[in-house]
Amino acid sequence: MSRTPPPVPSRPQRIAINGYGRIGRCYLRALHEAGLARQFQVVAINEPADLASIAYLTRFDSTHGRFPGQVETSGDQLLIDGRAIAVSHAATPEALDWAAHGIDLVVECSGQYGSRAELERFLRAGCPRLLLSQPGNSAEDVDATIVHGINDASLRADARLVSNASCTTNAAVPVLALLHRELGLENVLLTTLHSAMNDQPLIDGYHHADLRRTRSAMQSIIPVSTGLARGVERLLPELAGKVQAKAIRVPTHNVSAIDMVLQLAGDTDAARINRLLRAAAEGTWRGLLAWSDDPHASIDFNHDPHSAIVDGGQTRMIGPRLLNLVVWFDNEWGFANRMADVTRHWLGRAAESLAERLS
Repeated sequence: MSRTPPPVPSRPQRIAINGYGRIGRCYLRALHEAGLARQFQVVAINEPADLASIAYLTRFDSTHGRFPGQVETSGDQLLIDGRAIAVSHAATPEALDWAAHGIDLVVECSGQYGSRAELERFLRAGCPRLLLSQPGNSAEDVDATIVHGINDASLRADARLVSNASCTTNAAVPVLALLHRELGLENVLLTTLHSAMNDQPLIDGYHHADLRRTRSAMQSIIPVSTGLARGVERLLPELAGKVQAKAIRVPTHNVSAIDMVLQLAGDTDAARINRLLRAAAEGTWRGLLAWSDDPHASIDFNHDPHSAIVDGGQTRMIGPRLLNLVVWFDNEWGFANRMADVTRHWLGRAAESLAERLS
């Protein structure tokens, strides 16, 4: 576990976004709203859509509201508060000369690349570092998989391919890590209730190889596959073989929840569990984990930057060792903020390493 603030690079860092969909746009906005846009400057966006559409969907967002700044276009550039961002429409990593933009980091938000062979195409095209908004196909496909606040210390300055894991992994792992450390976890069952995504159609259609995902996203509750168990075990290998997960898409536009059923190794009660989680939220993991016992609905956490919010009013136990928790998370905004955190940590480490070599 690491919550040490990363070093701050001495010069502005230049960032490109490949794939400017839900997460790409939220990432740019997260840098802006966190006051990081001058130190970590997005200077290039590669996205198939036309520039007018890119500018429009940056200005207006049905989920997160209007962009809190000025958005304009000039030529083939997107202007954010007057700062120019070059926009391209390349279909492959090789079609762009990333080095020509003086890029320090490319944030890969298209979700199209997962194997090491695919990801290395960016490196060969001049990208010095690549941060993925999705897990690698396997642990070996990336140099590191980072959940901010959990394993930042393992992120080396010389890493080139790094995954930010998934939104569900970022939500689940802090809670599981804390409880495993304090009480021990014998078995873990995670059910994600996830908002609809763009791999589902609005009305029934030939939309996906998974036949459940051919059904209308807004008319049904739909079970889908998930790699959450694998993602948790990748970050918490001590739980290998103890985690199962399933996911159910629900007809909402944003904010999701994880229903956790946990078999504990030690005796406890619901009050102690809530004290542990609340103390972590107000202390070590402040800003990463939150706790509340208000009577919530999912919309309460729209645009919430935390990785996870424990709903203390939903904590239940059967006997002294079977625990049930509900953890909320904004699957877009919380995750985009963690990508901004990992960006800051990684580039800070790289700048620190360079300064040490030059001294």
